[in-house]
Amino acid sequence: MLEIRWHGRGGQGAVTSGEMLTLAAIEEDKYGQGFPMFGPERRGSPVAAFTRVDEKQIKIRHYVYKPDAVVVLDAGLVDVVDVTEGLKPEGVIVINTSMSAEEMKKKLGFSGKVATVDATRIAWDELGVPIVNTTMLGALLKIVPIVKIASLKTPLEKRFGKIAKKNINALNRAYKEVKIS
Repeated sequence: MLEIRWHGRGGQGAVTSGEMLTLAAIEEDKYGQGFPMFGPERRGSPVAAFTRVDEKQIKIRHYVYKPDAVVVLDAGLVDVVDVTEGLKPEGVIVINTSMSAEEMKKKLGFSGKVATVDATRIAWDELGVPIVNTTMLGALLKIVPIVKIASLKTPLEKRFGKIAKKNINALNRAYKEVKIS
């Protein structure tokens, strides 16, 4: 089973990212589970979401405490939240930042894999807004290929309608541009 923890701010799409990955897993006849963790926070407050994907039925129903991967939609959160908490030593963290993977790895003090992508720039270019959920999903799938990008097409079209194509473009660009250390 692959377990992922998403960190973002309210309104950035961390919950939607997890939901899209879960639906893509189901498209591939895998089992997926996704859910958020937040209270009465407002737009801009830190939020977390969780995703599990497996070939067999997922019977556990609790937060992800020891993720295989962590996705950070806002690099500013690394100064506010311990985004590496519980991350397995062989795990990977994917961060939206203009910093290099090497610089971010040093900043985090994490010995595992660190991947970076300037998802905000890509989102501005492709979507015209700094909402990075699908962009970060593309970066994650390059590093952790748990589902095929093609499996996201139907969930993205259902969720985003007319702007699905722009989201797919952003996802594909992040897939190509992500760097790992």
